[in-house]
Amino acid sequence: MGKFKRILEPGLNFLIPFLDRVGYVQSLKELAIDVPKQSAVTLDNVTLNIDGVLYLRVNDPYLASYGVEDPEFAITQLAQTTMRSELGKISLDKVFRERENLNFAIVESLNKASASWGLVCFRYEIRDIKLPNRVQEAMQMQVEAERKKRAAILDSEGIREADINVAEGKRQSTILASEADQQEQINRAQGEANALLAVAEAKAKGIRLIADALKETDGYNAATLKVAESYVEAFGKLAKSTNTVIIPSNTSDVSSMVTQAMSIYKTLTSKSKQSRRLSEEDK
Repeated sequence: MGKFKRILEPGLNFLIPFLDRVGYVQSLKELAIDVPKQSAVTLDNVTLNIDGVLYLRVNDPYLASYGVEDPEFAITQLAQTTMRSELGKISLDKVFRERENLNFAIVESLNKASASWGLVCFRYEIRDIKLPNRVQEAMQMQVEAERKKRAAILDSEGIREADINVAEGKRQSTILASEADQQEQINRAQGEANALLAVAEAKAKGIRLIADALKETDGYNAATLKVAESYVEAFGKLAKSTNTVIIPSNTSDVSSMVTQAMSIYKTLTSKSKQSRRLSEEDK
């Protein structure tokens, strides 16, 4: 008769005719409610047209029936006002970047207000955001400018890397060329040193052989013959290098020249033996 009596549970229930009647029927399933499109102003004074979808469920059928006249209309109006309030706290750029945080803030605000209506909001999703044409064109120009800026930066970085690679290649080439030149000079010096050492060793070996030969029998006669041959050969070459020739007065007396050369050899040999003997006595 118009007074609340009880909540009918699912299943078989009995009512008294003419006295009991079902006042409200509430579905306990999760509901998806469209939030109509509305305009909202962001923190940087940009007007947006935005709509969404709200997912909720009736948690308390009594409060949903007697706590508010039309729970769906009430929650829809609350979602719209809450969405306008949350959008006014952030700028346009953050609307797209912080979409998830915005949805969470709206759900939290709705749950605080709808607790007395027996409703529980699970999530709110922004479905569509429409910008004014001028703002959309400005954002498009900003995006294009940002892309051009990135392209210019990439081009300049590519040119810089290319210049660095070229300079590095030239530096490495110069270093390698100098190292090659240095190694070539070292090899040439080592070759010349080895050649001089080989010539010196050959001369020393020849001198030792001559010295050993002089110690043998008839070594003195062989040396005399060699000196005479050298004298004749040198005398034959006097006029080949120049037209002016200075010759000794006794050019036909080869024996005297050989004797003079051998006497010089004997004098040097005797002095060498005397110096060796003195050095041995000092020791």
